[in-house]
Amino acid sequence: MTDQSPPALKEIFNLERLQHIADEMRAVYPAFDAKGFLKHATQDLAQLSVMQRMARVSESLHAVIPLDYAHTLKHLYALAPRLNSSFVSLFLPHFVASYGQDDFKRSMAALKYFTTFGSAEFAVRPFLLKDFEPTLAVMQQWSLDDNEHVRRLASEGSRPRLPWSFRLARVQADPRLCASILDNLKADNSLYVRKSVANHLNDITKDHPDWVLDVIESWSLDNPQTAWIARHALRSLIKQGNTRALTIMGAGARAEVKIQHLKVEPAVIRLGERINLSFTLQSMASTSQKLVVDYAIDYVKSAGHSAAKVFKLKTFTLGADERHTVLRSQHIRDMTTRKHYPGQHTVHVLVNGERLASSEFELLD
Repeated sequence: MTDQSPPALKEIFNLERLQHIADEMRAVYPAFDAKGFLKHATQDLAQLSVMQRMARVSESLHAVIPLDYAHTLKHLYALAPRLNSSFVSLFLPHFVASYGQDDFKRSMAALKYFTTFGSAEFAVRPFLLKDFEPTLAVMQQWSLDDNEHVRRLASEGSRPRLPWSFRLARVQADPRLCASILDNLKADNSLYVRKSVANHLNDITKDHPDWVLDVIESWSLDNPQTAWIARHALRSLIKQGNTRALTIMGAGARAEVKIQHLKVEPAVIRLGERINLSFTLQSMASTSQKLVVDYAIDYVKSAGHSAAKVFKLKTFTLGADERHTVLRSQHIRDMTTRKHYPGQHTVHVLVNGERLASSEFELLD
């Protein structure tokens, strides 16, 4: 049987890609020691994760280029548009973060340039640790830039809980520090930027939910871009049934609906199979009502207890006496963020934050 699994993410930095980097570097810098670079970059490559491989490329360039930081940057500027992957280009801002912290102005300009080819969100964070106020001042200017990649860097790089990076303790403790950045971007025309702003605000809801609610309540949600950010920024609070968040979304009132024909099929599955969820919402109201519909699965944990995970379904308006059928299929498989254990799993339907119906399926060992 042929293995149909996709290649591991770390294979983005495989031997072929490393050769590509070496070839393109030699094209812009003929004296480049490609052989030495490849020897350094491929050492124990199989044991390295994707982010370790990315860092290794940066370290290998530094090891074989006998130039100072400023002159090396000139060659990396020329290299950036020649790379054949935006993710791979992350090693360029990593080089800046690793070797340019004592050349602040030049490094900030480099991060602004390199982020347009991929993203410098991880690389700007060491500068926030070392020189918080001047770095944040630059990022506030970035939030007004004409380029969407630069504007996104202002928001994404200052997220308090950026995935794959360390937390920014100062921002986590006081979200007001980045308030001007978020305010500058609250109606951005770029979806790329709006997603970052929403994720930044969602990060803050983990520590300061009322602050986020106060901010969003002060915004005019008549602007569709701002309304989009608000909806996605409040997703965690909505999953928790937070009344203020639901009210902002127009779904603060208790839903006047009945759940009919709830089914979770098949009733018994094995790991790797799917469950199919279906039910019908029957309005019991005499007027239209805004509904936020989610579902939760009580996952069995290793110790035998259960813990709920909420999943988004849809937000819509249900007319008076109307019926609406909802269908959802979910793959039950292990992931890096969730391991499954055998046992009875309960599925709950949530409408405007309230559990209205439940069913079950059994996961076999």
